[in-house]
Amino acid sequence: MTSRAAAEVAPGVFVTTSSKYDTSSIIVRSGSHVLLVDPAWTTDELDGLERWLHAHECTVTTGFVTHAHHDHMLWHPGFGTAPRWASPTTTHKAAEWRAELEAALDAYPPEWPHPFDGIRALDSATIPLPFGDGGGQESIELVVHDGHAPGHTALLLADRGVLLAGDMLSDIELPLPFNPDDLPVYLDALDRLAPVVRRAGVLVPGHGHATNRPLARLDADRRYLDDVLAGRDPDDPRRALKGMDEAHAKIVQMAAALPK
Repeated sequence: MTSRAAAEVAPGVFVTTSSKYDTSSIIVRSGSHVLLVDPAWTTDELDGLERWLHAHECTVTTGFVTHAHHDHMLWHPGFGTAPRWASPTTTHKAAEWRAELEAALDAYPPEWPHPFDGIRALDSATIPLPFGDGGGQESIELVVHDGHAPGHTALLLADRGVLLAGDMLSDIELPLPFNPDDLPVYLDALDRLAPVVRRAGVLVPGHGHATNRPLARLDADRRYLDDVLAGRDPDDPRRALKGMDEAHAKIVQMAAALPK
């Protein structure tokens, strides 16, 4: 596996981190059954995930796509044909944006099934049977919002105290309220996430590093956006990271264009 080795960030919750943009692939294990969230990114890394599952005698019983961006919609034939869920808006946008998403894909083995096919819309606040008929049952709560992407979904593993935040609440990315560009919607998303952030002991972002201080991540994003909206220059260390200077400039422009 060219990604880093799987790290157990909470009991039964393993994360591998891609060589590209520190993208998280999340394995939630119950016995030999697995919920697999946003596997990424390169062919070698997907091969490595498949080998890890095989070595640990695990079967993927459910997949989940947090949002309709190409790096979160990947799959490997070795993961099998388990249901792959996403919010209804995510599945709609995945179809609407398919040509653009396909253009962003890295080289993908032509003999593999297309990774965007087979994603099903789940109009529910929970995932049905995440570990299959024979697996352990637990509450996995879904929080759907439109921050970062329409229909973006966070997963609260309530019994484990773990929040899988998708592309929100990252330590290496500023808030990214783009596509569509909408700061008020992003602020609303943070408000929607706040109750589940407070219930979590561990937070795993889609890019970056897991933390046992979830509220600090929420507070950092709110402070940054509050400063921008007030016309202040935010003192946020993420601004110095790759690609974030350009993102910051765009967010400042968006804030300036809002009605006073």
